[in-house]
Amino acid sequence: MKIRYEVKSNRVKGLCFHPTLPWIVTTHHNGSINVYDYVAKRLIYHLEEHVGPVRAVDVHRTQPLFATGGDDSKIKLWSLSEKRSLYTFSNHTDYIRSVQFHLEFPWILSSSDDQTLRIFNWQNRSCIAILTGHSHYVMNAFFSNEEDLIVSSSLDETIRIWDYTCLLYTSDAADDMQCVDLGGRRIIKKKKKKK
Repeated sequence: MKIRYEVKSNRVKGLCFHPTLPWIVTTHHNGSINVYDYVAKRLIYHLEEHVGPVRAVDVHRTQPLFATGGDDSKIKLWSLSEKRSLYTFSNHTDYIRSVQFHLEFPWILSSSDDQTLRIFNWQNRSCIAILTGHSHYVMNAFFSNEEDLIVSSSLDETIRIWDYTCLLYTSDAADDMQCVDLGGRRIIKKKKKKK
């Protein structure tokens, strides 16, 4: 294989390709974020707003946006075109391990050392769901591309599949799906095992 691009960098904690441009976004232990053009072989811009390491990054598939999550317990929504942060979600209470945009809805999924997953609506800037049930750090979480499912993994040595169908329907349907409606924000609880 041939190396197309190489650059010296601070300790990288996360990275992601842009879906349509020849760009990569990298996040670093020192709290910085870099956007590189790997065809032009240059740094496009450098950003700093997180305090401490930035572990997670995802670039939106159709909008000029990306999201980052760091050890400062914050998720930041960034504009690629404006080269600045647009909003900060401060709902987690510990390190952010992963962030991912939903392919269809204006949602960001995150996992954290606070043992939760959260779904944020980046358009109205709100937390719309808190997924609880893991008993240790949640290291990864991803939306399925095919179904209304989320997969998560934790240091509690479990992998969980979560059904978020309840977020797409009324409160009555949510009750059947083990969701608790909290005035527009839902908590998805682990279903209790039947004895």
